[in-house]
Amino acid sequence: MTRDLSLVGYCTNVHAGADLDSTRASLERYALAVKARIAPERPMGIGLWLSANTARKLIADNQVENFGLWLSEVGLVPYTFNGFPHGDFHQEVVKHRVYEPTWWEEARLQYTLDLIQIQNALLPAGMEGSISTLPISWGQPFPDFAQLGHSAWQLLQIAEHLEKLESSTGRLIYLCLEPEPGCVLQRVADVVCFFQQYLFAKRDPEKIGRYLRVCHDICHAGVMFEPQAEVWDAYRKAGIRVGKVQVSAAVRAAWEELGLNDRPAAFRQLSEFNEKRYLHQTVTRQERQPERFFEDLPPALEQVTNPAGLRGEWRVHFHVPIYLERFGHLHSTQSDILECLRVARDFPEMKHFEVETYAWNVLPAELQQPDLAAGIAEEMKWFLASQEKTG
Repeated sequence: MTRDLSLVGYCTNVHAGADLDSTRASLERYALAVKARIAPERPMGIGLWLSANTARKLIADNQVENFGLWLSEVGLVPYTFNGFPHGDFHQEVVKHRVYEPTWWEEARLQYTLDLIQIQNALLPAGMEGSISTLPISWGQPFPDFAQLGHSAWQLLQIAEHLEKLESSTGRLIYLCLEPEPGCVLQRVADVVCFFQQYLFAKRDPEKIGRYLRVCHDICHAGVMFEPQAEVWDAYRKAGIRVGKVQVSAAVRAAWEELGLNDRPAAFRQLSEFNEKRYLHQTVTRQERQPERFFEDLPPALEQVTNPAGLRGEWRVHFHVPIYLERFGHLHSTQSDILECLRVARDFPEMKHFEVETYAWNVLPAELQQPDLAAGIAEEMKWFLASQEKTG
């Protein structure tokens, strides 16, 4: 596995910043503090998040070059962008708004084109870039054929644009659809079906697969109980490339690993993760019963009348610090990260890893760190050590 720290970073969507001034202020306050702990003498990668308004203003005000010069001076390399959240990712209530606009809307296409233009200008010569993006839309109501078809058409326009960019400049950038629980693309089977029916069937699969890839979020697959090796193998067989990995961990409540007297306490602890800003999709699994999907944690909690009688296992889409394996009566899906790293050894073309714990500010109090940069640095150190062990 690579030890090039310009290709491993954390996602800056953890910081509030829906405009350029606040974005740069957050990078100065936090990213440079993380860098001082991780890579004081050499460049460090960051997964850059720019809201649509910030990206448009950077271009309109001709500030991209100046921003790039500053990033180069301070040693931050935006090797990957998070192009999923379009608007303010730290407003009081985000929930379903993060899935707007959809991929059949013009605003999503324009935002992505802006990010491509900016990343091409910011990256050092010869470096590949990746951009993660929305998995079409939220899944309810499910888009009709026209909406899916237009989403595919816009994605194919992006692929053509990226092909022309590489042909004219030598710069390879790929857009990576990020499956997420509850979305149109939530399981590996959904991704394979969409690529084969709507993308590969329309154009040369080899060419399209170079520019349109998958962002594999480890937490998301874990919430859906999808084994890491099976996911990667399915992509390989379908001819779909993984362009980036978001290194993240979900909350795991393994009820039957707890004594009957401990389950109510674990349930109370899990209830502390019920916060109002983000959506926390929850999947429950119990022997000889079908899995149940809840689009948020509250309805999952509300259907429990006797916590001591809970059985099976719950997985909750709440990104917790990746260095945590267990906290109180609960666990994380940290083992999925280690398994993913082992599997990824067989995919040397996959170069971009991005630690993405965006929920630091809404974690239960006992899991928060008084110094956010120190917490992120601890995540980075754990990941780099784990990468070396599995590499």
